[in-house]
Amino acid sequence: MSDLRMANSRSSILTILGLLLFLCLSTATAQTSDNKKNKTKADANAGDALLNQQRAFAASMLMTLADEARSYDNPALRAQVLARSADALWNVDSIVARSNFRRAWEAAEKADAEDSPPSTGKNAVPVMVIALRKIGGYDQRTEVLTLVSKRDQALAEEFLAKLAEDTKRAAEDTKNQATTQTPDDSWTTSVAATKRLLVAHRLLDEGQVDRAFEFARPVLNEVNEKTIGFLSALRPKKPELADQAFVTLLSIVERSPSADANTVSGLSSYVFSPGFYVTFSADGSVRWTPTEEDVPLPILPVEIRGRFFIVAGNILLRPLPPPDQDITSSGRTGKFLVIKRLLPLFEQFAPDTAVALRSQLTELSGEEKNSAISNENSLLNQGVTPTKSGASLLEDMQARLDRANNSFERDAIYEDVAAALANEGNPKALDLADKVDKKERRERLKTYVDLSLIRFAVKKQDAAAVLKLAAGEELSHTQRAWAFTQAAKLFLKMDRTRGSEVLEAALVEARRIDADDPNKAELLVGIAALLNSVDRLSSWEVITEAVKAGNGSEQFTGENMILNVAIMTRSGLKLLELDGEDFSLKTIFGSLAKEDSGRASELAKSFQSQRPRSVAIMAVAVALLEKPKKV
Repeated sequence: MSDLRMANSRSSILTILGLLLFLCLSTATAQTSDNKKNKTKADANAGDALLNQQRAFAASMLMTLADEARSYDNPALRAQVLARSADALWNVDSIVARSNFRRAWEAAEKADAEDSPPSTGKNAVPVMVIALRKIGGYDQRTEVLTLVSKRDQALAEEFLAKLAEDTKRAAEDTKNQATTQTPDDSWTTSVAATKRLLVAHRLLDEGQVDRAFEFARPVLNEVNEKTIGFLSALRPKKPELADQAFVTLLSIVERSPSADANTVSGLSSYVFSPGFYVTFSADGSVRWTPTEEDVPLPILPVEIRGRFFIVAGNILLRPLPPPDQDITSSGRTGKFLVIKRLLPLFEQFAPDTAVALRSQLTELSGEEKNSAISNENSLLNQGVTPTKSGASLLEDMQARLDRANNSFERDAIYEDVAAALANEGNPKALDLADKVDKKERRERLKTYVDLSLIRFAVKKQDAAAVLKLAAGEELSHTQRAWAFTQAAKLFLKMDRTRGSEVLEAALVEARRIDADDPNKAELLVGIAALLNSVDRLSSWEVITEAVKAGNGSEQFTGENMILNVAIMTRSGLKLLELDGEDFSLKTIFGSLAKEDSGRASELAKSFQSQRPRSVAIMAVAVALLEKPKKV
């Protein structure tokens, strides 16, 4: 019995010890769990504190930069920096941001009034460029409006209303100076309307489709190059919205007594030739927008296309006024050319109306001037009949060469076909370029062909082809360095070692560029940005070199690099625009700021010129204000 009691007692003791051990282990586990939770919470708090500290630092940088900008002598730069800093500050302090937007608008008004930038001096901009910017609406107020419209629609409308009032006042001041009434030529629009549509285009490019349409809606009641251009750009993104606006425009035009042949030509751009807008004047001269590449033909609903032909036919068949009373923008000659151009489309889609138009064409063609002009105008078929491919031009080339009277005409034919082949990525363009007899003409064409083929290879992501073409003997150091960076970007996606080697070749070419050439600094900036993903130490070294090069060039801005090559062929002006977005200080300084914000900030401040300095500082601040991506 006593043994049994002893056994029970021992069992009870073991049970108690087990319970105590379990309690200890549970307590320890709970404490460990609590400690982990506390540590995680502490780490999160520390991370939040660091993030808040960075954001406060960034906001301080932007406010300091804005304060500095208010004292800039250049009102255009002052407007730009104030507007960009306001945009970056909006989510941090909208009150300060709105105040800076207002100051930016005041500076922009002053800059535009002074015709900034200068047309003389070291930083001169050609007078023609300034004039084209004015006509197109590209000025400082447009830049400010673009940023404001994304943040505060009411403030943007306030600025536009002020702009419209200023324009109206200026028109009234000069009203008495006008001796004749200039008819609407479908190109000239009010300053306010032009800026509104430019801003809407930029919003569209950024993917803000609905906001872009709402911003543009108040001026989509007239036919002109900018309204039709906007609707054509809107359609691929939101076809129903664009078509609805176009139908509304057709109804407005149908009731307008001032609608004429050029109005019809403008409307036809939306239906048959998006991106290509053409009008004709009373003397047979022509205005058109050149397109770098063909835009796909829109597939419109049958009822909308039919509605266009009804409205277009009604306008074109209006009775002809006596020649001395014709005040339309097209005149009789222009109307003749519009009908002749669009008649094949009427014959295909509205044959009944085509019969009546042929009769009017016959009446108009009685004037010898009209017949002569129509036979010479190469734009009559553009956008109406399919454009010949490079291969088709190649087939016809020998017959054209046989009819050529001299080497000048043969060179023109080679240029025409080579440029078309190059844009399609056809290497036969290189052989044709070599056949051009005149040296200067040949070298210019070979440069265009080489760069066109390089751009085509980049689109196809053919790194080897880009690298091979970059060796073209006609390319400058700038163009070759650009080509090497494009090849390196492609190689880095699949072979980092090879990509690094090509980047080194780009660096060698960039260093050969003249010290005072802004392209040198721009290319070094782009190379540093690419190096940042493979060799951060070298990236810092190259960007430091870029800062030094930038300080040695008065023209360096730190914005996107602009590389254009243009040639004139029988088919018209061929303009090649090379991508320069990766060569902006925004790209590299945004990356460096996330790695070492203090060092990046100090390096940004080491720029001596105000423009690149402001771009770099802004890039650092914006990068620090970005919300970290969730892992």
